[in-house]
Parts: sequence; structure tokens; C-alpha cells
Amino acid sequence: MRDGFEEEAAPEAPDVRKAGRLVYPFETAPEAGSGGAVEVAPGVLWLRMPLGGSLQFINVWAIQDGEGWAIVDTGVQTRETSQAWRDAFAGALGGKPVTRVIVTHLHPDHIGLAGWITRKFDCRLWMTRLEYFQCRMLVADTGREAPEDGVKFFHAAGWDEDAIENYKARFGGFGKAIYALPDSYRRLSDGEDFDIGGKTWRVVTGQGHSPDHACLWCPELNVLISGDQVLPRISSNVSVFPTEPEADPLSDWLRSLAKVKATVPDDVIVLPAHNDPFEGLHTRIDGLISGHERGLARLEKKLAEPKRVVDTFGALFARQIGPDLLGMATGEALAHLNCLVGRGKVRREVDGEGVAWYAAFSSLD
Repeated sequence: MRDGFEEEAAPEAPDVRKAGRLVYPFETAPEAGSGGAVEVAPGVLWLRMPLGGSLQFINVWAIQDGEGWAIVDTGVQTRETSQAWRDAFAGALGGKPVTRVIVTHLHPDHIGLAGWITRKFDCRLWMTRLEYFQCRMLVADTGREAPEDGVKFFHAAGWDEDAIENYKARFGGFGKAIYALPDSYRRLSDGEDFDIGGKTWRVVTGQGHSPDHACLWCPELNVLISGDQVLPRISSNVSVFPTEPEADPLSDWLRSLAKVKATVPDDVIVLPAHNDPFEGLHTRIDGLISGHERGLARLEKKLAEPKRVVDTFGALFARQIGPDLLGMATGEALAHLNCLVGRGKVRREVDGEGVAWYAAFSSLD
């Protein structure tokens, strides 16, 4: 059941292709933090790094690159994750050096230890330009007081004073989960082909979950490292943030999913950042797109009467939204609302107290 943050996959059927379900081709998975790995394609290893919270782990990938390994994503900066990498360097990676660190996008569970690993092995960080510079910007906010623009943004969404005080207290924590970034990087660009260990990998970018997320597709190996762009059991958060309150990331996200489907063949093995590797890329993309479209339809129906952002959660999320999820839920609800505004389905008005109210145009007929 989709709730905007998680979507459980249906149980597998014997004839998965005909049933329109996903296939999970690997019977075993590496234990998070163990230093062990599972080979998912010739020269491509699957490792797991520990995470706190409900996700528990992130999948990271090591690709044989000459006499060393190219690493894709790193996990968050913690002592536990650093030790897990030390165990992996000595264990599954056989003591061979890291030749480069490739990061799909700026979120701390993906880039958190990139600076540590690149310094340890004196190698280059590879990522897209927008992801690198926006990450540098967010890290620079560490220790700052919450900006007034942010306070106004959440007040407009209908947050009460306690929630806003909590936002102020927690602001600036992004950089605490990220080891100091390198001062230079190697840019990845959409459509670019580059070589890892004698095999060609193509960059396929997407927007919405982050500014310019990079997926990596190797036609010869028939694998797609999808990062957070396509996940089998959870729906990546797509949010509006105080830095760009009129943004429409959901439209970007839907276009990006369609682009990945048009670019990458259906029969690839998808190597996602969370959950397990799977087959059925196009089926999953279709499910993600239709899930958001159903959410948009429910939300428009709910706006028969004017609502604040915080009043719309019931149309999008099956779970109760407490203080721990309030920021994420607000950002995702705004992404859906801004999408409907952009489609001409909903209007936004701000009252004398600075609170925004949303109503469907159909309710005004």
C-alpha cells in the first residue's frame, strides 16, 4: 500500500513477466557491515553498509577497475560504516586499491564517506555538477541558525509553533553526516559513456528526488545501478524545500522515470540503493508513475474545500504523520500540490496570517 514513503511490492508469482511482477534473482544478500559481498555480474560486487532507522542499510557497489575497484556510493559517515569499509577493503575487495568513488547523488547515505575514501586512496570523486555543488552548499549550512525564509515556508504550510521550534533546533545538521568533501571532482554528464575495467558505462540522469541524480547503465553486463531513482519496494521521497518553494519536483520526477524507461531496456538487472536487486524495470517504473498519479487524483478530490498543506496528508499517506516525519511529509505534499498548481487543477491563496490555502478549481464551478 503506497503512502508516499514506502510501497510494499506484491509477492512474486511463478511467471513473473506475465503477471507483471518483479523478479529478485539473488537468493542471498550480503550482511550489512560484514565486509562480505555477493557478485551480481562479472566484476561487480554488491555490499551493504549499515544505516540507522527503518531502512537499516544501503547497497553499495564495487566494480573491478584494472588492478583496483571503482566504488559506487559509500554510506553515511559513522564509525560503524567506516569500520565496515575497512573490513570490506581487507575482505571482499582483497586489499586492492579504490581507483575512484562514484556517487549517484548528494544525500548523506550515498555521499557520506566519499571524502574519507577518496583521501584514503588518493583518488577522484565522480558525480554530476549540480549534485556536487548543492551538497557543498548544504554542508556549508552546518551550524547556522535556521533562516527566516525557512520559518515562513513551514508557517505557510500550517506548522504550529512547536513544530517550527523543532525545525529551528534541528536546522544545519545535514553536514554532520558527511565527511569533508574533496575540493575538486570529476563531472558526470547525462548520456556520457565512460570506461570501468574495459567495459562501457553510460550515465542516465534524473531529477525530482535530487537535483541531477546519476544512474549507471552497462549494456554489456546488462545491469543498471539505479541509486534512488528506481527502487523496488519503496517510493523515493520527492519534496519541495524552503530554498525553492515554487518548485515542481514531482513533474521532474515523472518525466525522469519516463526517460529512464525509454532509455534503458526492460531486461536489465536493476541494482538499487535500497531493498534487493531485481528484474522488471519497466513494470516498476509504470507502478511508480501510476502510484503518483493516483495520489494526485486523491489530493485534487480532497481539495473540494480549501486546505492547508498539513491538512492534505490523509490523501497521500497511509500512516500517521508525527514530528519525526512532518518535514518529509510536508515536502512531499507540497510537491504534489505544486504539480497540481502547474497543471492548472489547483489554486493557492495566502491569508492575512501568511498561511497558504489550496483549493481545486473544480470546486469553484
